Amino acid sequence: MSRLNPRWKWLSTLAVLFLADGRPGGLALAAEEPLFVARSLTAENSFTIGIEGPACDARGNIYAVNFDRQQTIGMVTPEGKGEVFVELPGKSVGNGIVIVRNGTMYVADYVGHNILRLEPNSHAVSVWAHDDRMNQPNDLALAPSGDLYASDPNWKENTGQVWRANSTGQLSLVATNLGTSNGIEVSPNGKILYVNESVQRNVWAFAIATDGSLTDKRLLKKFDTHGFDGMRCDVDGNLYIARHGKGTVVKLSPAGEVLQEIDVLGSKPSNLCFGGPDGRTVYVTEVEHRRLVQFRVDRPGLAFARLRSTE
Repeated sequence: MSRLNPRWKWLSTLAVLFLADGRPGGLALAAEEPLFVARSLTAENSFTIGIEGPACDARGNIYAVNFDRQQTIGMVTPEGKGEVFVELPGKSVGNGIVIVRNGTMYVADYVGHNILRLEPNSHAVSVWAHDDRMNQPNDLALAPSGDLYASDPNWKENTGQVWRANSTGQLSLVATNLGTSNGIEVSPNGKILYVNESVQRNVWAFAIATDGSLTDKRLLKKFDTHGFDGMRCDVDGNLYIARHGKGTVVKLSPAGEVLQEIDVLGSKPSNLCFGGPDGRTVYVTEVEHRRLVQFRVDRPGLAFARLRSTE
C-alpha cells in the first residue's frame, strides 16, 4: 500500500483498520486484482433503469436506489448478493446517497423535492429537508462541517442550481444560473465544492466560505463530448466522474488534468462510490445493463476514509 499523505490526519488509523477487515485474505485478494479494469458485481437487470446512488457503509455494503423495482434502496454485499434494504414512502424516488459516520443515510428524493433521512437502526424514513423551489434534487456531497450540498438540475430548461443543508436540515440556495448541475463533491480539505453540468460538460470549482456559502466560481475542466453524471473524490482530491453516454469513468486531478479513463462495461454509468476492504474499490451504477460494476484503484476514496476516521 502506498504511503498516505500525512496532511490528512484522519487517515492515520486507516492501515490498522484495513488489517481488521474481518474477511480472511480480503485485502490480499483485492490487492491482486489489476487496477482500473472493470468487472460486474451484480447480475444484469438486478436494478431498474433508475439505478443510482451509490454509497458504502462502514462494513463494506453498497447501497443503490431502485433495486429490483422503483422506490427502493437496495443493499449489496461486497460479494454481490443484493436485497431490498428499504421501501421509500409515498411517491418518493431516490437518487444520490451519502452515509455519515453514525450510519445515518441521506437520500436525494427528486420526485418529492426532498432530502430524506434514514435512521441507522430502525431504517425509519423521514423528510429531513424540503423546499418547493427545488427542481429535482439529484446528487449529494458531504462537507467536513456536516453540511450537505445538493445539485438540483432542471432538465427541461438545461439549467440548474445548488442547495446547502446545514446540520439541522435548514436549506439555503447557494448557487444559481448553472447548467444542468449533476455530480457534486467536496474536496478533502473541505474548502472546494465541485459541480459538473451534464449537458454543458463543464466541471466547476467553488470556494466554500466559512459560513458554507459559495464564492469564486472557476472552470476546472470542459469536455467536448458526452455527458457527465455523479462524481466522487479520492483521498488526494482526484475526481472520479461518470461519463454518461461514453461508458467510462474519468479520473481528473485537482488541477483538471485527465489522469485515467476506465471502461465500465456499459454506455451509461450514472454514479460511483469507493469501498472494498481498503477503500480502493470503486463501485459504479451502470444503467445500460442495470447492474453494479467494480474496479480497483490506486488510492482510497475520501468518503471511505471519513467513515473510519477517529477524529
